[in-house]
Amino acid sequence: MISIIIPTLNEANEIEATLEPLQKFRKNHIEIIIADGGSHDATLALATPYADRLIHASRGRARQMNAGAAIAQGQTLLFLHADSRLEEAALLQVTPNMIWGRFDIHLDSNRRIYRVIEYLMNKRSCITGIATGDQGLFVQHKFFHAIQGFPEIPIMEDIAISRQLKHYAKPACLKPTIHASPRYWETHGIYRSILTMWALRLAYFIGISPDILVSLYYRKK
Repeated sequence: MISIIIPTLNEANEIEATLEPLQKFRKNHIEIIIADGGSHDATLALATPYADRLIHASRGRARQMNAGAAIAQGQTLLFLHADSRLEEAALLQVTPNMIWGRFDIHLDSNRRIYRVIEYLMNKRSCITGIATGDQGLFVQHKFFHAIQGFPEIPIMEDIAISRQLKHYAKPACLKPTIHASPRYWETHGIYRSILTMWALRLAYFIGISPDILVSLYYRKK
């Protein structure tokens, strides 16, 4: 079984579109766990019919995902953003022998610049062995437990866990795509967003505290 864990916070506009394609797999191949960080919109009401478990967790993506993983029954844990859509073929290609991995990303926009961004994201993650959360990171439950889950830091938790998992194996880079919303790039500007994320990742890799980085991130936003 695969446990799909979705951290949410005020995702009423996106959550149904994320959960509906997964329904055909429920009870047979997957369980769906919503880990909510305190939504005050209709997220919980909309998600309830589509989920197997719904829990309240302390706000923060890493804490929410760890809380979801703590109750998961699946051999494999798959962490999915609330504004992402998995292709049917994607789930079918996750096998129990894969220690960890991610999917190729497709940004839901017809603008050509997003094809370049996708290509670079997918290439970079395979070459470096570092996956980002919007690529649908998955990991065997026992290895997730062995590294004690996501570091509960306010930003870069996906980078941090990738660095730990690389000690066990290279990530499986699966070609079936995960469709993600380009809303961050659209809201904050494509080139500004790219430069901001590159700068934050570089700062993280040279050792600047995530507490400082998150304040810079929101100041940039």
